[in-house]
Amino acid sequence: MTHVPEPRGRHGVRALLLAALAWGLALPAAAQISGPEAGGLSQGAVEAPVTPGAASGSGAPAAPITPEGDRFTDRILAVVGDDVITQRELVERMNLVAQQMIERGNRPPDQDTMARQVMERLIVERLQLQEAERVGIRIDEMTLNRAMENIARENRMTLPQLRQALMQDGVDFNAFREQIRHELTVSQLQRRQVDQRIRVSDQEIADLIASESGAIDRGVRYRIAQIMVALPQGADARQIAAAREKAEALRERVRSGEDFATVAISESEGPQALEGGDLGWRSAGEIPTVFAREAVLMRTGEISEVLRSPSGFHIMKLLEREGGDQTRVQQTRARHILISPDQVRSEADARRQAESLYNRIREGASFEDLARANSDDPGSAAQGGVLGWVSPGELVPAFEEVMDTLEPGVVSEPVQSQFGWHIIEVLERREVDTSREQIRARAREILQNRKRDEELELWLRRLRDEAYVEYRVDGFGS
Repeated sequence: MTHVPEPRGRHGVRALLLAALAWGLALPAAAQISGPEAGGLSQGAVEAPVTPGAASGSGAPAAPITPEGDRFTDRILAVVGDDVITQRELVERMNLVAQQMIERGNRPPDQDTMARQVMERLIVERLQLQEAERVGIRIDEMTLNRAMENIARENRMTLPQLRQALMQDGVDFNAFREQIRHELTVSQLQRRQVDQRIRVSDQEIADLIASESGAIDRGVRYRIAQIMVALPQGADARQIAAAREKAEALRERVRSGEDFATVAISESEGPQALEGGDLGWRSAGEIPTVFAREAVLMRTGEISEVLRSPSGFHIMKLLEREGGDQTRVQQTRARHILISPDQVRSEADARRQAESLYNRIREGASFEDLARANSDDPGSAAQGGVLGWVSPGELVPAFEEVMDTLEPGVVSEPVQSQFGWHIIEVLERREVDTSREQIRARAREILQNRKRDEELELWLRRLRDEAYVEYRVDGFGS
């Protein structure tokens, strides 16, 4: 949802408008900031060319551009798919971008450079809006109204006060409202098209936790114990195999119920053997490297696999964990059927199909069979729609909000998220210690964020490369 800073007089309202460009979408002509009410933006504005090569070659920063009347302002500069970009739109965007740079304390580039960069941004934005329309993404009035109310609330205004503030700054409220619709549309498109391409493996999560232990689980302390089977320097293959075999046998003993400390005292060759192998309390950054990954991923009382280090083989037990975030949360085991809009199925068609499936379930049809045959979520469809155990915050808010209100065994009416329409059933709930899960979730989020920018850039590049763009003036695209 759009988040904008607390307004401070006229500059705050202008910041509101600039915040609406978070996704860089072009405002209609009615929303152009111009005239004396726009403060510094209009001062010194001059009629100027908006095509590369036509501007001054002095390299001076771009001055705000104001076309004289309507002369040339509706001239088509580029054809983008089934849409066009006009001179009016380019001029308005250049002015807005220049003002945004000034607000941030940056020096705008010369008009030649600005025109090229802004034109490319406009092209990519139009392509995204066209793609959103093609795949059936629509922002309904309820969602848009909620977004507008949130913007007003975050700026400590009511919606009528927001309307009045924008009008006083010469901004058309309806144009601003449609701008927010565009922003939400592109946001939903990017989540749908980009997030589904991001894959984070369990191995990547484990590697991140190991490499950034002490940062990703800051504030957590671990008490661990070990049983060690040492290897002599320069051990040969026979000695290594014998040591591993002994370690595996010791692990089976403690897993079968023998007291870990007793076995460590009698069998361990580590320096803490007489303490039952207890290494004491340690932060993540103080845990020996061989144990760092396992300690974060294990539950209290759990015994590790046999671990190898240059010194030998180790069996680790996590005795206790303390600190960090809340450790006990309610988890939900649920299943769902997802019906997504696509090139063939519109948003309305997806909703009608979801409602039809919901009615069939109410009449006694098998949720599992319908999920296998109809769900567009390949990850859960094969399991009859079952998502497994999920903790708060793991699912998209629109889905989770409804899921949290359901009693076990109750099936929801179709619920919309950015992925489409869901039918949800809660199977059961439980309370668990989620220290490990929270750290894994934090690691997964870090990895997703790292990959998202790269994946978004690749997707936008593919979208741009495959698009039809025709320039009607010289200089662009060169």
